[in-house]
Amino acid sequence: MTDHATTAVTTLLAATQQQGPGDTLRIVLLVSIVGGALLAWFLLRGYGDKGGQEGIAEDTPAQDTPAEKGAGDANA
Repeated sequence: MTDHATTAVTTLLAATQQQGPGDTLRIVLLVSIVGGALLAWFLLRGYGDKGGQEGIAEDTPAQDTPAEKGAGDANA
């Protein structure tokens, strides 16, 4: 009977020493979640409200200043 007990204890000790991919998968999952959150923050931070007309003003063409308008009239 002691042979069965020794075999069982040896088997249990061998099973507890085998860690497998569990720790590695936890680390990969954690890094993936943190990386995804940082990527989302980086990509979405440019879409925030810029306080009114700032975003629209960049898309509209620049208007001539009065001095530039007068310079063009002199040649006409």
